[in-house]
Amino acid sequence: MATGEEGSAGAAAAVDVAAEGFLSNARAYWVTRSLIAWDVSDRETSLCLYASRNVTMNMSHGVIEGYDFKVELQLEHSGLPASVTQKFPFISCYRAFRVPSSIDVASLVKCQLAVASFDAHGKSQDVTGLQLPGVLDDMFAYTGPLGAVFSEEAVSLYLWAPTAQGVSVCFYDGPVGPLLETVRLNESNGVWSVTGPRDWENRYYLYEVTVYHPTTSKVEKSLADDPYARGLSANGTRTWLVDINSETLKPPSWDKLVDEKPKLDSFSDISIYELHIRDFSAHDSKVDCDYRGGFCAFTCQDSAGVHHLRKLSDAGLTHVHLLPSFQFGGVDDIKNNWKCVDEAELSKLPPGSDMQQAAIVAIQEDDPYNWGYNPVLWGVPKGSYATNPDGPSRIVEYRQMVQALNRLGLRVVMDVVYNHLYSSGPFGITSVLDKVVPGYYLRRDTNGQIENSAAVNNTASEHFMVDRLIVDDLLNWAVNYKVDGFRFDLMGHIMKNTMMRAKSALQSLTTDEHGVDGSKIYLYGEGWDFGEVAQNKRGINGSQLNLSGTGIGSFNDRIRDAINGGNPFGNPLQQGFSTGLFLEVILMPFVLLLFLEMTVCM
Repeated sequence: MATGEEGSAGAAAAVDVAAEGFLSNARAYWVTRSLIAWDVSDRETSLCLYASRNVTMNMSHGVIEGYDFKVELQLEHSGLPASVTQKFPFISCYRAFRVPSSIDVASLVKCQLAVASFDAHGKSQDVTGLQLPGVLDDMFAYTGPLGAVFSEEAVSLYLWAPTAQGVSVCFYDGPVGPLLETVRLNESNGVWSVTGPRDWENRYYLYEVTVYHPTTSKVEKSLADDPYARGLSANGTRTWLVDINSETLKPPSWDKLVDEKPKLDSFSDISIYELHIRDFSAHDSKVDCDYRGGFCAFTCQDSAGVHHLRKLSDAGLTHVHLLPSFQFGGVDDIKNNWKCVDEAELSKLPPGSDMQQAAIVAIQEDDPYNWGYNPVLWGVPKGSYATNPDGPSRIVEYRQMVQALNRLGLRVVMDVVYNHLYSSGPFGITSVLDKVVPGYYLRRDTNGQIENSAAVNNTASEHFMVDRLIVDDLLNWAVNYKVDGFRFDLMGHIMKNTMMRAKSALQSLTTDEHGVDGSKIYLYGEGWDFGEVAQNKRGINGSQLNLSGTGIGSFNDRIRDAINGGNPFGNPLQQGFSTGLFLEVILMPFVLLLFLEMTVCM
C-alpha cells in the first residue's frame, strides 16, 4: 500500500459536509502523477488526500472515517504546467497541489479516493472525489498489444485496466452454454494479460473485472466484453475469441480486393449515397428471406436494390455511405425475438386514423428498426444484420458486402460513432468500457457527472487510451474489412489531434504491407461546435473551423440551411431555396410569430 499516515475506523478528519453528500461528486482532478488540481480560492487552503481500498470511508457527524491512508498535499505555487492546461484547458485556473514523491500512486488509483480542504487554521472546508484520467494517462499510457494476439502455438489476451484490483477471464461453453473455467490475469503497469494454448481459439469469454466504481461507490465485480473484441455472440453477451486473419473467414479473392477497387483519382470526384442496411432490402421480394435486411442482400445480383445501385454507379456515383453497422444497442440480434406490425392490417385502417401510429408505438421497443447510433462495441459488425449473430457469419458476410459493392463500382463509407456510448455503469450487457476502467472513457463535467451533449455518455478522445482505441478501431475496419472511407458522427466532439492521427494512420496503409491503399481512404463528418467542447473548451476539437485545410471533410450547414431553411438553433419556419424562398415567399407565419413574440415580451 502507499506510504503515508495509516488510518483506522477511528481515524478522522473534521469536514463540514453532510454525510449524505459524501463523494456524490468529483470536483478535483488528479492530473499527473505528482499534481492534483482543485478550484479552491483561498491561497491558505491546504488539502489532504484519503484512500480506502475496500471502500470503508464514510461520513459520520461531518467526519471522514474508515480510510486506509491519508497524506497532506502541498500547494504548488507555480500552478499547473502548460502540458496540463493544454490537455485540460477548462481547469487552467485551478490551484495545483503536489503529491509527495514517496506515494505509491499505482496502488492508490485502485482505491476509493477523496480530497478534503482546510483553511489556515485547520478548519474543514470541503470534500470531494477525484477524476483520474490525467494521472492514468501520465502513468499508464500504453502502446503495446491489446485484445487477443495469436501465434502459431498460443493465444495471449491483453486488457488495459490500471484501476482494477483484479481481472480474470471466464471461458464458456459456446455462446449460451455454462462456465467452463476461470483464469486469472497478471498485471504489469496497468495492463492485465495471460497466455494460453492455441485451442482457446473460438471459445467464448468475458472478463471479470474487480474495480472501484464511482457511480455506486462500491468495489464491483463486473462481467465485460473485451473492448478490442473482433467477434461476439448474439447481442454481445459474450466475446468470441477469433483470429480475424483466419483464411476460413475470407470470401474468395478477398486478399486481392485492393486490385478490384473502383478507380478514384481525387477526393473531389466523390459523390455519396447514404443507405440504411436494413431498409435497403427489408421489403425486397427478390432477396432471399434469410438475407433481407442484412449484409448478404448486397450480394444478390438480381435484387431491386442492387439493380438500382448498379444504375447509380453507371451514372457516376462513387461511394455508398452505410449507416452504423458496428454492434449497437436497441435492436435484438435474435430475429425470432422481433415484433413487427401486420402491414396488411394497417392498410385497411382509415387514412386519417391514429391507429397506425398506435400499432407502431406498441411494438417499437422490440421491432428491428433503428438507425444504429447506439454504440456498444465499435470493432465488430452488427449481429442483427447477419444470418447468424453467433460465430463467423457477421464477419464473413460484412466482407462479402464490401466486396459486392466494390464490384458494382462503389466504394464503401462506414458511419462511425465515436462521440458517445449507448450505456455506462457497472451493470448491463451493453456497458463495456465503463466497466473496465470506470470514469476514464467518458467525458465528465466539473462536478464529475457524465456529459450528455452528444446524446448520452459522451466519450473523451482527449484521453490517451480513448484516442488510441478510436484510431485502432479505424485501422481494424480499413485493414480487416477494407472499408474505403469513414463518416464521423458529431465529429466536433472528437479532438482534432485524434482526427489527424486517424488520417495519418490510415493514409500510411500500403497495398504491399496491408492490402489496402490508404491514400484513397476519405474522412469526413459533422464538424458542429457545441456542448462542453465548444470553442475548444476541452482542447482543440474537430470542428469545421479547426479542420480547415487538413484534408478532412466537414458537412456544410450553411449550404444545408440555405437550401432547406431553418436550423437547429433558429426559427424552424425560416424558408430556404427548396422550400419556396425564391419563388413563393410565405409571410404569414413570420408575421404571426413576430406578433406572438412581441405579445410575450409585453
